[in-house]
Amino acid sequence: MYSMKQIYSFYLFLGLFLIPHFSYSQGFQVNFQGQKQQAMGCAGTALQTDGASLFFNPGASAFAKENSVNVATTPIFANVMYIDSATNDVYRTENPVGTPFSAYGLFQLKKDGKLKLGIAAYTPFGSTVQWEKNWIGRFAITRLELKAIFIQPTISYRISDKIGVGAGFVYSTGNVNLQKDIPVQFEDGTFAKAELAGKAQGFGYNLGVQINATEKLGIGLNFRSKVQMNLNDGKATFTVPEGLDPNFPDGKFVGSLPLPQVTTLGLSYKLNDKWAFVLDINHVAWKAYDTLAFDYEVNTTSLLDTKSARDYKNIVAFRAGASYKVMKNLEVRFGGGYGLTPVQDGYVTPETPDGNRAYGTFGLGYKLGEHFAIDASCYYTQITRADINKETNLSGTFTTKAIAAGIGFIYKW
Repeated sequence: MYSMKQIYSFYLFLGLFLIPHFSYSQGFQVNFQGQKQQAMGCAGTALQTDGASLFFNPGASAFAKENSVNVATTPIFANVMYIDSATNDVYRTENPVGTPFSAYGLFQLKKDGKLKLGIAAYTPFGSTVQWEKNWIGRFAITRLELKAIFIQPTISYRISDKIGVGAGFVYSTGNVNLQKDIPVQFEDGTFAKAELAGKAQGFGYNLGVQINATEKLGIGLNFRSKVQMNLNDGKATFTVPEGLDPNFPDGKFVGSLPLPQVTTLGLSYKLNDKWAFVLDINHVAWKAYDTLAFDYEVNTTSLLDTKSARDYKNIVAFRAGASYKVMKNLEVRFGGGYGLTPVQDGYVTPETPDGNRAYGTFGLGYKLGEHFAIDASCYYTQITRADINKETNLSGTFTTKAIAAGIGFIYKW
């Protein structure tokens, strides 16, 4: 039989793991906000291509020559394998397919006007992680499902033939559902369970400047602010033996997490009518996430409010790619990138088994006449990270593999 101290310790982890993973998808941020950019290594801050510039750089949107509407989705097939260091037992996730999407509308009040108006909706965070039954880390997580949607009205203005600026207001809304086992057993040998669910929201902004230094060289600077996601009305539900009901009362909880600010310097170079190259350097201020506080409406000896150090660090990521116009209506794109992880040793968890990662991308674009076009992209990454978690003592190696194949449709007029 487990002591109440053990029960509390495991449930403490439940609180500690809920909010952090609202900021991740399968161990990494989702960077699928534009099919052209995705195919070129997820870079495109300094190259105006379509409505996706509303996300990558609102200043570049000022150089759009047409009205446009584009929608896209990028199904993600990702799974994690965990090898326990003590037993060498292997456990895997059984994740469903993730479906991040983006939608952009970019409009001008008059033809070739300097002022552009835009509206964007995209999903920078969201996934479902489902571990196999009775895996060794079931007291940390059995299932995590989260969704987040950013909505961004934007205004862009072309100051001159060389300089454009833009700004967007960001409203973020999302929900999360977390399920875990509790180390208390029923008479039939099954474990007690906990489920935490709730909705969160936050606000921020997106600023951008585009400088077309020459006919070939473009320079873009984008700043996406921190978004403080607040979960104010969550619901905690426990399925425990009847005698423990007073220790684990169903009730409400609150929590918050700062989604970090991101500063990006982008360069683009159009070698000729066929070749274009892009480079993005991202600085992500994850250090803002140093402490996690978690507050239950009703406290007991087994269910106390928590405050825990997370000690994330700021990171830098590099993304680069190229496009080649094979013929008038067909374009080939490719690229890749490398990013450092904000998760320091001792803090790797089964919800976000993150590590330094490299990835590759490829894609095609095809124009169907004057107004309509189709873009497609493919992304692949593999991440391996060994760690001993300071709070759960879960010790082993996580290997994450992810492939994402996206498709988008654009209409211009």
